[in-house]
Amino acid sequence: MQDKRVKYNCAMNDKSASSRPYEFSGSVAAHYDQYLGPLFFEPYAIEVANRIDPKNINTALELAAGTGIVTRHLRKLLPKESTLIASDVSADMLQIAKDKLKAEDIEWQIIDAQELNFADNSIDLIVCSFGYMLVPDKVKAYSEAFRVLKKGAMLLITTWDKLEKVGASNVYRKIVKKYLPDPIPECYRLPFSMFDENEIKNNLQDAGFTRIQVEKVERLSYSDSAKDATEGLTQGGLIYNEIMNNNPASMDEIKSEVEKQLTEKFGAAPMVAPMSALITQAWK
Repeated sequence: MQDKRVKYNCAMNDKSASSRPYEFSGSVAAHYDQYLGPLFFEPYAIEVANRIDPKNINTALELAAGTGIVTRHLRKLLPKESTLIASDVSADMLQIAKDKLKAEDIEWQIIDAQELNFADNSIDLIVCSFGYMLVPDKVKAYSEAFRVLKKGAMLLITTWDKLEKVGASNVYRKIVKKYLPDPIPECYRLPFSMFDENEIKNNLQDAGFTRIQVEKVERLSYSDSAKDATEGLTQGGLIYNEIMNNNPASMDEIKSEVEKQLTEKFGAAPMVAPMSALITQAWK
């Protein structure tokens, strides 16, 4: 059965959904965790953990926790007695995280970053790794983070650099673009829409933050094979549902071409490609 919810969230055809964040659900969540997690997100989860001073953190909130890749590092880093709340808009993503981290002391919640259900000045740290790109009203989301953070507490964000700086994704998206409906759905562009340092700083300042630091960090994305990377890229993101709903017969052709080009550019086994992301720290 097709996952209608993912199609709805990707296309955003209903005006009533225009203020809702994009959601990963169904089989997309599983492919995201199995393939894209190691390929793209684990290296930056380590970078996030390295920028956190765990002292005096009693309550930490993770937004867009997804399948728990950053969550695992946070729980290991933070004091045992601290509260870690891991949240996402997708119950399917969080279920994978819960299953992987069931032995850990973590509170799991479904939360929209634009509407935080916490008291003012109650949180010691907020982390959002590769999530704010998919939030429609970024200033509203930042304002909510500013409201609930304690004085001096930090908001820590990661977002992707320009698409051409993320090698494997760039290969895939150039190929898949030819098979998408016209106009290109918004979910094609969104993951790589927050690369402008000045725009990030301006939006954070509009939300109340005054001390802001943005750093571009280049890393390598590793996959056991170009074939595995292809599985993740083609079936682990929102675009998969656009293809399956509009042009499903093209999927095998897309996979074949993606694997071929990844192999040519970055190797067959292992596949190693460059990537770049922005790490933003903002203090209240």
